[in-house]
Amino acid sequence: MKTWLPIIVGVVLVLMGGLWALQGLGYVGGSVMSGAGQWIWIGLAVLIVGLLLAVPALLRIRRRS
Repeated sequence: MKTWLPIIVGVVLVLMGGLWALQGLGYVGGSVMSGAGQWIWIGLAVLIVGLLLAVPALLRIRRRS
């Protein structure tokens, strides 16, 4: 379970960050975040943190196989 936790959290962060960035760009509407430029940068930061969590964990799993 230790190996899968960073992957799951990382994927959730990537999805959330992508959504927030798209809302900041105005591609996804229906929120106060839509069209607000600060959410582009917040979303990208969250997306990068998610990648930094998930990718190394995936590589560790791949090396074990």
